[in-house]
Parts: sequence; C-alpha cells; structure tokens
Amino acid sequence: MKKLLLVIGTLASLQAVAQQQDTHINQLDDVIIQGNRIQTPFSQATRDIQIVTQQDIEKMPVHSLNEVLSYISGVDIRQRGPFGAQADIAIDGGTSEQTLVLINGVKLIDAQSAHNMMNIPVPLSAIDHIEILRGAAARIYGINALTGAINIVTKTADHPTLTIDAHTGSSFKDKDPGDGNGIYWGGGAELSATLGNKKINHLISASQNNYNGQRYNSDSKASKVFYNGSYNLNENNSIQAMAGYARSHYGANGFYAAPGDINSAEVVQSSVFSLSSRHKFGKFLLSPRISDRYGDDDYRYLKDDLSKYRSRHYTNALMLELNGSLETKIGTLGLGWESRFEKINSSNIGKHQRENHGAYAELQSSIGKKLEGTLGVYANYNTDYDWQLYPGIDLAYLIDQHWKISGSIGSGERVPSFTDLYLDQRPGNIGNPEIQPESAWNYEGNIQYSKMYFRFQAGYFYRTISDFIDWVRESADVPYSPINFGKNKIQGLYARIQQNIDLGNKQSFEYHLSYNYLNPIIDGSSDLQSKYSLESLKHQFIAGVSYGIGNLNLQLENRFLKRELANSYDVADFRANYQIKKVTVYAEVNNIFDAKYMEAGAVPMPTRWCTVGAKLRIN
Repeated sequence: MKKLLLVIGTLASLQAVAQQQDTHINQLDDVIIQGNRIQTPFSQATRDIQIVTQQDIEKMPVHSLNEVLSYISGVDIRQRGPFGAQADIAIDGGTSEQTLVLINGVKLIDAQSAHNMMNIPVPLSAIDHIEILRGAAARIYGINALTGAINIVTKTADHPTLTIDAHTGSSFKDKDPGDGNGIYWGGGAELSATLGNKKINHLISASQNNYNGQRYNSDSKASKVFYNGSYNLNENNSIQAMAGYARSHYGANGFYAAPGDINSAEVVQSSVFSLSSRHKFGKFLLSPRISDRYGDDDYRYLKDDLSKYRSRHYTNALMLELNGSLETKIGTLGLGWESRFEKINSSNIGKHQRENHGAYAELQSSIGKKLEGTLGVYANYNTDYDWQLYPGIDLAYLIDQHWKISGSIGSGERVPSFTDLYLDQRPGNIGNPEIQPESAWNYEGNIQYSKMYFRFQAGYFYRTISDFIDWVRESADVPYSPINFGKNKIQGLYARIQQNIDLGNKQSFEYHLSYNYLNPIIDGSSDLQSKYSLESLKHQFIAGVSYGIGNLNLQLENRFLKRELANSYDVADFRANYQIKKVTVYAEVNNIFDAKYMEAGAVPMPTRWCTVGAKLRIN
C-alpha cells in the first residue's frame, strides 16, 4: 500500500508540474482517424483507438513494424523470425486470422494464411501514424476484423522532404557450427521522399535489410518498395494511387515443424495496388476504389534440395469498393459497398476461388455537446456461406472537458482461410471443407481522462466467439484438422497512462504505462489436443520512459508478458538519439538483460543485440 501511495503521489506531483506549462493541443488530437466512409478526429473517437505517430516511432528502439506493434497495449506480436522476418499478430487474446491489417484503408487479408499478413511493403520512415482499433469491427472494416484492426497511414506533405536511415548491429557472438564463419550481425537502410505542393503529392520509399542471423539458419533478407500519390484536380475532385512490393527470404529453422525443419527456408513475396478517387458534391462525398493484393509463398522444407517437400502458394485478391458520406441535420451518414474476389493456386491446397460482397451503413451523430455516437450495420454475402448481418454501436458521454466515458457493442465475422478448408499436408495437417465462419460479439466500456500533457484510460471488455476455429487432433498418430471447436469467451481489463512533462532548460520527460489482463475460456471437448487454444496473453505490462535535454533523447522500453501455457518473459530495450543539425545519430541495445524467450514456433528470439545508425532528414 505504501508503494501504491508513493506512485500515486509521484504522478500527482508530475501532473502539477505539467499544469504549470503553457497549454496546447496534444498532437494526437490533430490526428484524423482514416475511416473509409467517415473520418473522425482522434479527440472525438467514441471507442478505444490507439495512435502511434512517426514521432513515437523515431524514439523507439525498433527497425521493423513488428517491433513497433510489440509495444502497443493489447497487441500480441508472435515473431517466428527476428528483424521483421515473419510474425503473427493478434489483438486482445484473438488469433492472427481474427485481426485485420490495412494500409491507408486497403485490406491486406491473405486468404491462404495470416502467417504472411505482416509481409508489408511500407518502410517505417514512410509511416505518418498507425491506428489500432480494438474489438469486433465488421461495421467499420467488414470481414476478418473479429478482434480488432490495424490501419497503417502513410505520409503526405505539400513540400519536398527526404529521409535516409542506415544502421548496423550485432550480438557479437560467434556463428554456430555449420553456419559459416564470423559473428552474427546485420543491418539495413531505407529512404523515404515526398515531392509535392498543394495540388500534387508523391511519397516514394524503399528499404533493404540483411542479417546473417542470430542462430543457425536464421539469416534474412527483406526488400520493400512503396509509392503513394494524390492529385487534386480541383477543390472537389482528387485521384489517389498506391503501390507496394515486399520480398522476404529467411531461414525458417523451427518455424513450423521443429526439430526436422532445421534446414528449411521460406520466400514470401507480396504486392499491393490501389487506385481511388474522391468527389465532393455539396455535402455528399463519394469515393470509389479498386485494389489488388497478390501473394507468393514458397516454403522449402529442405532449402538445399528443392525437389522434396516444397510448398508453393499463389494467392490473389481483387477488391472493388464504393464509399460515401452525407452531411445531414441529424449527423453524418456513411454508406458503402465492397466486393472481394479471392483465388489460390497451391501445391498442397489446390485451386479454389470465392467471392465476398458486403454493404455498410452507419450514422455518426451527437445529442447536444455531451453525447456522441455511431450506429451502423454490415451485411455480408459469401459465395460459400450465404448472408450474414453484423450490427454495432459506439457511444461516448463527455462528463466535462477532461473526463469521458464510452461504450461499444460490436460484432464481426472471420471467414475460414483456404488453408483451414483445403490444406493437404499429411501426416501433419489436413483441412476441413465443412467448417463454418467464426462470429463474434464484443462488449466494452471505458473511462478516459485527458488534460494538457496527461492521459489516462481504463476499460473492461467481454467477447464471445461462436464456432471458434481451432486445429485439433485425437492423438499424436493422426493429423491436426480444424473444427468449429465451440465458444471462445474472454474477459479483459486494461489501463493506460501517458504523460509528457516540460522540465524547462530544454529538458523534457515522458513516461507511459499500460497493463492488460485477459481471462479466456474455451467451451469445447477436453479430449482433443488443441494446437492454438489458450495461447493468448494472460498478463501484459509495458512501461517506457524518455528523457530529453537539448539535442539528446534517451528512451527505455520494457515489456513483461505471461501467456496461458508458457513461461513469462521480460525484455528491456534502450535507444539514444543525438541531433546534429539535419542528422540524428543513434545507438540501441535490445534485450539488455539477455532474456531467453520464444514467441512462436520453436524459435528462440535474439539475445542482447547492439545497433548504431544515423538518419538524415531534409525538409
């Protein structure tokens, strides 16, 4: 109790110091949440949405999107390969198949497997901000946003900018026998440039990361190229285009079939293209879009003998959308339609195709200055599963200028992947064409406090997933196969505190704390061996502090995680930035205390790793 009182007293004193500073609008309040139909300022959000800005990313000890998201409350990154090679992502105890990832609103659903969803062609320096939305969100994003969605929003600028970043690092440990000579090390470089004015804007970005690994057969090479542009024909009409390509080649030791896969490798290629436009007719805004995502997954169980045990998967998803919004006397009305055409040609899944069509309608309104809300519904038709209807509602009540309470009820659907349905990988795994989609209901309430540089938020959610899909088997001598396991119920509590303090004399101090507690219950047969159930986080505690003085900034981040059926682990990372005119030089130490831990598969994550680098920024 004395320690708790000390913490509360310290926070109160820090808040008093912050209140002595000049007030200003927090940067987050200026962020516009990029809904496809209705765009909302962050300060007016009616549900739990977290924002990570480019300024946040530049302070973090990170070099990949996977690492950035590992510091976000409620987000579970399970990396099979370090340095951004391969990772599954989940939100609030869900699976990777139940989380939706988007770039500028374009969905990156991989109908083969969510294992490749994080092969994203956007270098970190091209990101403006990241939006993390928790809870079932079919009303907003359609299918597969069962437990949440992550939208990556890229930079725009009305003037030329250039960012060049290069880094190298090592564990300073000798390579394992049979893995060559020397030490484990690697590095990368990326470039992002914007060219634009008030009429035309272009973002061009590219990156290359090469590592010889951190243990036997864990080397990786990752290339990314990305473009996003817009052209304003006039004040009412504009055109947008986006294209990206990512290629990752990595040693897959322990990824899927340990210990036999010690000499395996995987090559994943992904591309995304989008062309859209925006047209304003008075109070009506119309935005059509066509997009396409192509994937090529080449898994080589024996990387030195491609004639045996090689799996090759080609997937393509073409998407057509028409979104609109209308300003009315009772609020903003959003309407939309999407059609998605998916195909796969695979060596052990076969050739399949299906269509998915969905229609949206939502109303964002307010009653007086206190009550704000959004009500909507998503109707979905799949050629394999017929029609489904998914409603949702968000409400927020402003108690005063600092306090806000909000609640949401949302629903969603996850359509089985082609791997779930048709995989034939005997004797290990075999699909089940009879399984049905997962359906979820999510109920959440939270309270928020915001005053100048200080933010606090705490909440509770309860989610049920009907027809939960899990891979199970009766005994070790039969293959795993997916079934609709029953109901997946989960309760969660979370709390977050963030504060920025100006100490004067060119000094600043920031800290953030977050804690997540999850309590999952699986209603299903206890006689079956489950492959994925109860994998979710039980406890997640993230803490970070940052101190700046003059041109020097120091940031320390710490993650403590405990899963349902695994040992806990604690990882601390550090970064120091020093600004010299237009150049920032930096040094990092990841996994300071040399923690031994795994996040997925049988892949030990890197021990202590040191990095140095420099970033040139020209505006």
